[in-house]
Amino acid sequence: MYAVIRIRGRAGVNRDVAQTLRYLRLTRVNHLVILPKNRVTDGMLRKAKDYITWGEIDRETLAELISRKGRLIGDRPIDLEYLKKLNFNSFEELADAILEKKVRYDRLPEVKPVFRLNPPRGGFKNTKRSFRENGDLGYRQKHINDLIKRMMVI
Repeated sequence: MYAVIRIRGRAGVNRDVAQTLRYLRLTRVNHLVILPKNRVTDGMLRKAKDYITWGEIDRETLAELISRKGRLIGDRPIDLEYLKKLNFNSFEELADAILEKKVRYDRLPEVKPVFRLNPPRGGFKNTKRSFRENGDLGYRQKHINDLIKRMMVI
């Protein structure tokens, strides 16, 4: 599973890229979505690479993300009571089910598919360069987990 975060804003975005970002549900800066790994997703991520960063999310980070930043309709937090309705006993169980592709996060009932994050503690390095060039954009493999943890700090 990919965790995808929008890094840059709307100014000067090409129409095709803007449409792709809408399809990905990344309409605002510092929003994160969880997407399955497949050819279609890979193509969309490559098209929007100058505005987003992405990588493979791990179980621990996903469980913490859902427990701290996951929201239900009405801006209510996701709690253990809600998880029990879905037959999960913990956030880790839900994270395992998502990573094993038994459940899709965006298809859970009453769940908002987008996570709203804070700007990262310590800031971004450079929002105009790729991760390979010591910036923040593009594919960052497992290093996405470090960025997500920095963005969840209150």
